[in-house]
Amino acid sequence: MTQDQRSLYLIKALLAEQTRYGNFEIPHNRDEQWQLLRALMNVRPAMKADAEFLSIQDEYLTGLINKRGIVDADELPALSTDPRLMIWRGDITALKIDAIVNAANSKMEGCFLPCHDCIDNCIHTFSGIQLRLMCHELMVKQGFEEPTGEAKITPGFNLPAKYILHTVGPIINNALTDNDCRLLTSCYTSCLTLAAQSSCRSVAFCCISTGVFRFPQDKAAQIAVKAVKDYLDNNSSIERVVFNVFTQTDEDIYRGLLS
Repeated sequence: MTQDQRSLYLIKALLAEQTRYGNFEIPHNRDEQWQLLRALMNVRPAMKADAEFLSIQDEYLTGLINKRGIVDADELPALSTDPRLMIWRGDITALKIDAIVNAANSKMEGCFLPCHDCIDNCIHTFSGIQLRLMCHELMVKQGFEEPTGEAKITPGFNLPAKYILHTVGPIINNALTDNDCRLLTSCYTSCLTLAAQSSCRSVAFCCISTGVFRFPQDKAAQIAVKAVKDYLDNNSSIERVVFNVFTQTDEDIYRGLLS
């Protein structure tokens, strides 16, 4: 199968799962087909798929990720001020590393908004539909939504990263409080503790809570740097931590703090 054939197969299979999509017209344009496939994956409920679908999906996503390019975290330059730390601006789903951190919501099943540009959506998209099902099963077993500041770990499935650490950051609706800061610190320490327990040597953090959760970027970066340094100073099993940023503003903030 070519990538185009895989894409068409996956789209038709996902459309066939939902009777409301029975008369949906599949676009001919490759980019439009990818947007449709991604949207269908994003809105698909947590449920099992047959082995053929998963095999073709995995081949398609692996091919897509390889074409986009994989970045090996071991080759990222360490900071001259601290060889354990790196700052890297780019797409976290392209990073080959032991674990990446996902800024999740309390339901822990990913973003259901079609083609949304949040990190939760991107990670679930390129990981594959297996991730939502596993997260759903974890939440059913737990019996309640994920508390703010805690974390769960799953395989990376089709991502270059071995594992995904899912953590729920605080949502800022009014003035920032000391408790908000404590909860954000807990996100970082919970992820690092879980990573160490899973024998991870390297972890990449996104800028937790600074997007739609509205945590001030400057303060969030200060908390992230302090939490990570404090943890590393007391636990030698984590050897490398990447502060993954997506904007120039965030990169400037972290370089200012760590220069």
